[in-house]
Amino acid sequence: MASKKPGKATANTLVDFGITGDLAHKMTLRALYRLERRGLLDCRIIGVAAESWTLDRLIEHAREGIAASGEKIDDEVFDRFAKRLTYISGDVKDDKLYEQLAKELGPKARTVFYLQMPPSLFGPIVEKLGQHDLLGGARVAVEKPFGHDLASARELNDRLRAVLAEEQLLRVDHFLGKSPVIELEYLRFANLALAELWDRKSVAAIQITMAENFGVEDRGRFYDPVGALRDVVQNHLLQVLALVAMEPPAGAGADDLRDKKGEVLRAVHPADPKRYVRGQYHGYLDVPGVAADSQTETFAALQLEIDNWRWSGVPIYLRAGKALAERVTEVRLHLKRTPSLAFLPKAGQAEANQIVLRIDPEPGLRMAITAKADQSADWSPLTLDASFARELGEPLEPYERLLHSALIGDAQLYAREDSVEESWRIVQPLIDAPPPVHVYERGSWGPVEAVEKLTRSHVKWHKPWMPDEV
Repeated sequence: MASKKPGKATANTLVDFGITGDLAHKMTLRALYRLERRGLLDCRIIGVAAESWTLDRLIEHAREGIAASGEKIDDEVFDRFAKRLTYISGDVKDDKLYEQLAKELGPKARTVFYLQMPPSLFGPIVEKLGQHDLLGGARVAVEKPFGHDLASARELNDRLRAVLAEEQLLRVDHFLGKSPVIELEYLRFANLALAELWDRKSVAAIQITMAENFGVEDRGRFYDPVGALRDVVQNHLLQVLALVAMEPPAGAGADDLRDKKGEVLRAVHPADPKRYVRGQYHGYLDVPGVAADSQTETFAALQLEIDNWRWSGVPIYLRAGKALAERVTEVRLHLKRTPSLAFLPKAGQAEANQIVLRIDPEPGLRMAITAKADQSADWSPLTLDASFARELGEPLEPYERLLHSALIGDAQLYAREDSVEESWRIVQPLIDAPPPVHVYERGSWGPVEAVEKLTRSHVKWHKPWMPDEV
């Protein structure tokens, strides 16, 4: 039976399962410290893990991780942060751990349980929390992946929802905490100049790229059973696509936004394996933990279609890969070309305009237009660029934003059950019938087949906009 709905009460306690792990060491302890520095952290933190550590060891671990992340530590801020910490060690499948946790929480705790744990432990932990009456009014945040295919995602959702109401469940995808991803909603609907172009009448194609210039490195054992499609396309890129393509929300509530995201994902046709290219960078098979005959893709490129009034007929291209030429994530809208310009000395078509939102690194917006340079030139490309950090100030980092949202009860930045299952539905045909992998060289833009097979002549993959380009 699902427990009492949590409402929007601000939590006074964060219980962090897996606080000694790699994600906490690199990301979330830093985020909590930065929230303390900003004056946005107002709760105690109970760390839970298997290691038999003292509280002093945890505090030392936290300081090491925050410093190693590049964050400059202010001793006064860190001391305030450290005073919030408590530590409980134990086996997450052992009732004794939850008895100790219940005693530590007491009757007045308003709790967020944050599970930085393997997905196989989500069900057992949540069920134990329910058995020990610790979920009343609480929220539970779980890290991706949410299943490894549609069937397992539904099974996980069913198991969690047997104990939790949907309003209590926060599915963490750090991509949704990135400032430019959030900015998409405002850029689209607050600016008539963009809103009037954002449909099939003006847009020839949409391209979303997530490129990494590093390989799997020491994560072969984790990555090899997963691959690029499951690792970033099914979650990160499809969630971004939902924000790019959705209709305007009817209100300011979390479900107003998530309703529109779910609606547009339902309109996406299942992906066609014939419009899917898989690649594997040369040298991947030598990575420790990778099977000698692995067919796991480190590059994925696919074409999708949205069957609705706004986007019918507009091809949508997604690509993601490791060991590529650059590290960059962007959304690029190719607009349709104007008619031939008869008044030019040599009549012809100008280049198509483009709208580019760079998500990472150095978020920004670019408008690519055409101008007449001088009497000898027919036309010349011109770009209008804006840097979000320079123009809008330093944003919260993704985990700062996500953890703060969890604590104050704002679910807008978390994936809902329907969008997770719709995303798996979209990519399931590619899981069921994957094409062969094509080897590509490190430092390239993936296998040439991705260009030849997927794109039309006027919307070929475009080299991403990099921060140092003027």
